[in-house]
Parts: sequence; structure tokens; C-alpha cells
Amino acid sequence: MTHRPDHSLRRLMAEAGLIRPRPSRGADAPGQEFPHTWQEAITTVTALWHGDVERRRFLLDSAFAVGAGSTGALRWLTLPQESAPVAGGHRRVGTADIAAIREVTRSFGELDNRFGGGRIRPAVVKYLDTAVAPLLSEGSYGEATGRALASAAAELTRLAGWMAYDLERHGLAQRYLIQALRLAREAGDHGLGGEILAGMSHQAVYVGQPAHALDLARAAQLSARRAGIFTLLAEAHVMEAHAHAVKGDRTACAASLHEAELAFDRRRGGDEPGWISYFDEAYLAAKFAHCFRDLGDGPATVRHATRSLDMDGRYVRGRMFNLSLLAAGWLRSGDLEQACSAAGEALELSRDLQSARSRSYADDLRRRFAPFAGEAAVKELGERAGSAAAV
Repeated sequence: MTHRPDHSLRRLMAEAGLIRPRPSRGADAPGQEFPHTWQEAITTVTALWHGDVERRRFLLDSAFAVGAGSTGALRWLTLPQESAPVAGGHRRVGTADIAAIREVTRSFGELDNRFGGGRIRPAVVKYLDTAVAPLLSEGSYGEATGRALASAAAELTRLAGWMAYDLERHGLAQRYLIQALRLAREAGDHGLGGEILAGMSHQAVYVGQPAHALDLARAAQLSARRAGIFTLLAEAHVMEAHAHAVKGDRTACAASLHEAELAFDRRRGGDEPGWISYFDEAYLAAKFAHCFRDLGDGPATVRHATRSLDMDGRYVRGRMFNLSLLAAGWLRSGDLEQACSAAGEALELSRDLQSARSRSYADDLRRRFAPFAGEAAVKELGERAGSAAAV
């Protein structure tokens, strides 16, 4: 006897994030599914890149979907390695091709940190579509080269997704991160997969989905332990802490911050991959400051935000964020003069950034200073900010 599927049960499971609902637009809307096979992964990610280059409407308008990230994390953790990433196309892929992708990723990443995602992202997507896609779909490579190619493509796809996140194009960013995760899975790169999951948790907190962020942070912790990358484990714990802070759970936040410190103290810098090198003492301090700001603890925010400013000068956008945290901390602590000083520096940096997140941090400062609009220091700050991001 043949049993018909229970569509009401399937709908309830989809709403709970246990399965993804069938896409209504099929191949015209790639990216939210987590493909099962290598060939499906190539077809999906290259369609995503090409649709993005052509600025397809469904990608521009796509919204953040909570269930998609949860399903991707589950598939990342449970999908068996059914086949190796091999191909017999007409173009031989070698180590020079992979080295070129990694160098492009490094260069684009530095530019993104200095200028924001708006200036750099179109070039990244075009490179993926015109240079990386042919290697995946038309290349000839064995298992070892295929895994290295998948890992390099995953890292650049992650960067493109992060840039979309920086522009607050959250549905598009989510699609990129899910497909980056799928490529990392094919590569067998558990560390990079954990880094992508941590980034997905970061985005989930930002869009106001702390419960979803917790799930993703914990999945990142599993991957970090499997890869033995303690800096990544610290990042995953601090992402969990931030989700607890947004939920207002001080006890759970403190416990996760403690775990982050323990993991960070065990790091082995020289033995860890280059893509985690940004996560240093200053970055960890900034994440602590985010937690305490969202818990409403002004002095702790000031303490950690001050430490976060001892940072690499190339991270211009990050410095703007950290100065915003410091301003919020001083304001919460009742020191309006110090708050205005830090806010002024943050707003000055934001002027040269093409970053929607930077504008959102500036808007957050405006809201925080609004009750003090009549104070002389705040009026002066508004004059300094000018029309760019007036408080």
C-alpha cells in the first residue's frame, strides 16, 4: 500500500525549521537549499553567482529565512561524504588556479575591511562568476585538487556573503553563506565550515534572531572542536554569549564568555589557518563589549571597548564599530563628554565607508544621544557630524 505524504505535518515541520519547504520558483531561486551531491552543489552555487551578477530581482528582494540556516547547519553536521569532488572536464585545474583564488580572497578581504562591502562586492561576484565557476563546472581535477578547489571557492563565497551582510542584504547574504558551507563540506574543511557557521550566527544576532544564533553558534563549536582550532572555538563561544546577551540572560552570557576566554588562551597562532587571523585580542574584546552593551552594563562596555581599540589599523570599519561601542558605554556610564568624543571619531570614519552596517551603528548612536539633544556637547557633535550621520 502506498502512503501519501501528510502535507499538514510537512508544513508544521517546515515552520519549525526541521525541513525546508519546497521552493516555489525552483531553479530560478538558488541558494537556500543545501545540495546533496557535488554536481548539485556546483549547479546551485554557480547559478547563485550568475544570478547575482545579472542582478536578478528575486536575489535583490530575497529575505532572511530562519529555517534555511538551521537546515544548512544540520546538513553540515550530518550529511555523509557520499562522493569525492572530482571532475573530468576539458580544463585542467592546478595548484596555480587555487593559489590565485586564495590571493584574490585575501586582497578583496583587506579592501572590504578598509572601505566596506559596497565598494568591493561587485568585483568579487564577477570574479566568482567568470573565473571560479568555469573551474568548478568545466575543470578536470582529482580528489585532492577538488577538495582544495572547493575550500578556496568556499572561502571567497563566504567573503561575498559577508559583504552582502555588510550591505544589509540579508537574504542574499544567507544564500551565499549556506552555499559556502556546502562547498566547505565537500572540501572536508571542518574549520572553515565552523567559521561560516559562526558568521551565520553573527548575522542572526544582527537581524534579531538570537535563538537561531544560539543553534548556529553551537554547531560552530562542534566544528571547531573537530578541527582543533581554539581561536575558532573562542569565536563560537562568544557568538553564543552575544545571543544570550540579546535575550537578556546574564548568567548564560557570563558562562559563554568564560568558555570563550578559556578557548582563546589555548590558541596556537602559528598552527591556525589564515582566515581566522583577524580574531585577535582586540576582536575578542569588541565582542565582549557588544555583549555588555546589550546587557546595559556601561562600565564593562567601556572597559572592553577601550581594549578593542588596540587593533590593526587596516580594519577601518571595525574601528568605527568599536568606537560606537565605546560611545554607547560612556553614555550608559553617564559621561556625556567622553561619549561625544568617541561618537565623533566613529562618525568621522563612517563617512568614507560604503557599509550599511556602519550607517546602522551611526543611527544607533543617534537614538542613544537623542534624549540629550539639548546638551552643548551633543549639539557640537551634531555640527561635527554634519549631514553625513548627524546625531
